Amino acid sequence: MMHGSKKLRVLTVAVGATSLLGSAAASAQADGAHGHRGHGTHAKNVILFIGDGMGDSEITIARNYLKGANGRLAMDSLPMTGAYTTYSVDKDGTINYVTDSAASGTGWATGTKTYNGAISVDRNDRDLPTILELAQRRGFVTGDVTTAELTDATPAVLASHVAERGCQGPANMASCPQDAKENGGPGSIAEQLLDHGVDVLLGGGQGRFAQTVTGGKYAGRTVSQQASAQGYTLVDDAQGLAAATAKQKVLGLFSAGTMPTRWTGPTAQPYTADDAANTTADGTECQPGNAPSGQPSLTQMTSKALSLLDTKAKAAKGKRGFFLQVEGASIDKQDHASNPCAQIGETADFDSAIAEGLRYAKQHPDTLVVVTADHAHTSQIVEYPQDAGHHSPGTFQTLRTADGAPMVISYATVTAGKSQDHTGSEVRIAAKGPQSQRVLGVTNQTDLFRTMAIALGLK
Repeated sequence: MMHGSKKLRVLTVAVGATSLLGSAAASAQADGAHGHRGHGTHAKNVILFIGDGMGDSEITIARNYLKGANGRLAMDSLPMTGAYTTYSVDKDGTINYVTDSAASGTGWATGTKTYNGAISVDRNDRDLPTILELAQRRGFVTGDVTTAELTDATPAVLASHVAERGCQGPANMASCPQDAKENGGPGSIAEQLLDHGVDVLLGGGQGRFAQTVTGGKYAGRTVSQQASAQGYTLVDDAQGLAAATAKQKVLGLFSAGTMPTRWTGPTAQPYTADDAANTTADGTECQPGNAPSGQPSLTQMTSKALSLLDTKAKAAKGKRGFFLQVEGASIDKQDHASNPCAQIGETADFDSAIAEGLRYAKQHPDTLVVVTADHAHTSQIVEYPQDAGHHSPGTFQTLRTADGAPMVISYATVTAGKSQDHTGSEVRIAAKGPQSQRVLGVTNQTDLFRTMAIALGLK
């Protein structure tokens, strides 16, 4: 991987990638789409919500359970709704129809397709400028919020560049030794997030930040100690987060790894003889209230991030606002685990965070809000098994929804007991605010980068 010197980082665009702002023809078409020219102004703020693994099926499952078939979630209220494709490319340029979170995140963060596992580098391992980096250069304040580890792929793509997503902390550099600071590289994802000076970093991952830095100015200290030296206030619970102010940058680490899911319930199971006998299964209910006491919810983290960034932007007394990304990470992780209740609970928490973002945007109409996913996933709504010859080949679970009706959820991309796979379907993208008309129709995941760059006036 070619990083150049420590003082000058190589920032390039992959061969075949379109320009930062896209073609004039595409821009003109988007500006005029459905007559929504009134949205063609610049945004002061951008709030990007990423539901990891939140395909249309995951949205429908959550809506049915939480609100009923005719109900609506907060994410359903955004006026401009389209779909985008999510494929990645292998290092030889071959299309890969099923992306991972690293390649998909790189797509919207940089506007360039790359290979699965890559964090904001192109398929030749050259660093790509991200939407957050470009926003910082123009004076915007920035935030990155997730329920995963802060070093996980989706939050990582905004402010780090490594050839392998697993290089999360100084002790995790075996698969990308060229990126280690002692070898002249930019360091692990954790170190890079801090070196980029992101104003608000909230999520899990205490274990990565407890690792010892092995090269550079902060060698011998933990990454958390590096954060303190770089002007961060460190918080580790809801009380500390509530007390944090915008006078310093804020690093909130609320769990050792991924933050625990907020709901529990029965996991999906393979078909058995009992299922054949029970042809009128009524379904079960999920149990909220699983999160540890004192740990902030995604909604609380989002609300605090908005407050901190708004205050910090106003204190700068400039025309710039902020860029904030918020990830509901464990929709994906619980889809992998065939756990419908935990999956729905994470979607509910994510939707509540979206509602918080929309409340802010209502008071600040110069804010672009985008809600989308990085890729589709496994879960499907299917019929209850009729007999031994007519049932899900994977696993399933029946839940009783807000309608009082049973809903059967199936997981069958791999055999029972294995981690379920992503799928290659297009996913929803919805938006409200300046330039929101650009999400209409069917677009590419990389087009989201251009939408945000144009909205923020990043030329």
